[in-house]
Amino acid sequence: MRNGIALRIEEKYGDLRKSEKIAADYILEHLNRLAELPLDRLAEYSGVSQPTVLRMVKAIGYGGYREFRYALVAEEARRNTEEQGTVEPMYGYSLTGREKLSEIPGKIVRTTSKIMEDNLKSISLKTYEKIIETLNCARLIDIYSVENSNVTARDLLTKLLYLGLNCRHFDDYYHQRISASNLTGRDAAIGISYSGCSRDTVDVMKAAKKSGAVTIVLTNFKDSLISRYADLLLCTSQEQLFYGDAIFSRTTQLLLVDMIYMGLLASDYNRYAGRLDKSSRVIRDKAYE
Repeated sequence: MRNGIALRIEEKYGDLRKSEKIAADYILEHLNRLAELPLDRLAEYSGVSQPTVLRMVKAIGYGGYREFRYALVAEEARRNTEEQGTVEPMYGYSLTGREKLSEIPGKIVRTTSKIMEDNLKSISLKTYEKIIETLNCARLIDIYSVENSNVTARDLLTKLLYLGLNCRHFDDYYHQRISASNLTGRDAAIGISYSGCSRDTVDVMKAAKKSGAVTIVLTNFKDSLISRYADLLLCTSQEQLFYGDAIFSRTTQLLLVDMIYMGLLASDYNRYAGRLDKSSRVIRDKAYE
């Protein structure tokens, strides 16, 4: 698992300036060797100015460089007292055919844990807040996806319906194009594509944007084709993983869905809690006592 400083950096990473990200990247790569490093040396080694390092440190929640160094010392002391022999998580699951079955569960869990932590680096909190605001105000929410991303889309649809939001999901291209062409500036269109290159999803998001709807894209790669048509872009780890990404893509996408769901619930708790209770009562007879 990441230590506290790394998590702070990853949480704020998406909102950092380009030069600040350079300093943040150097810190993440050399956390174990920074406790005794003065400000001028850190700036020199990371290739940015001292003011840039200070801005980055303050952006992740520290009052200044001295406070940041104290936190580094505390983290190092904590790490030294931890039990030795822990296995570093893998990033990018490799399968050789020589693994024992008993190894698989642990490797899956460690890989997933690492991916979920790294997701924080790719998420802009400002964009996330705008997405919550947009969905709260939208007259209609359309969700578009194909193939493996349908799993994520259906989960998002279910959660939004439970919250009482007016939303639809289409995985048929003809239905997608017809619905997108009839959207307005009061509506929101959500396109879900891990690769960002699925032709149907890219084309329908282009159509939705042309119609004036606020377009929200959930993808793994910020520079992918679908991002061109995103008013609001929410990315995951940006790493390429495992055969066609069919396994870990669901993990990263569903994590974004849960963030959206919890963000909506927290944004107007009393209203949405009441709607959740009402929705639960409607389907209560579908479960055995």
